Amino acid sequence: MSLQAYQQAAVRAEAPRDAEYRLFGQVTRALMAASKADRFDFATRIDALDWNRRLWSALAQDCANPGNRLPVQVRANIISLSLWVGRHSSAVMRGEESFEDLIEVNKMIMQALGGQGASSAAA
Repeated sequence: MSLQAYQQAAVRAEAPRDAEYRLFGQVTRALMAASKADRFDFATRIDALDWNRRLWSALAQDCANPGNRLPVQVRANIISLSLWVGRHSSAVMRGEESFEDLIEVNKMIMQALGGQGASSAAA
């Protein structure tokens, strides 16, 4: 079996929580790279911010679904965080805020999803 086939099979077999953790790790690494990119490297900065915003938007849409089994308060908190991510991302692009708060929020979510060692996986 080729490495690529193995990786595809592993992704299909992973639990939803593991997939969310992996996705948050990828997005957070992109935010970290964008935070270190030249301030005129708009493509890197916009791509990372947009990816993060799309992730949070998808989470908010899922939480707005009446069939979602998370507790109502948790769903409301995720939706609120999604709205904050959108506003903060716009402020980062205007140069009014930094990437750090977005990175920290994502790391906290990763810790909740993955338990111990989650923050080191984002680095």
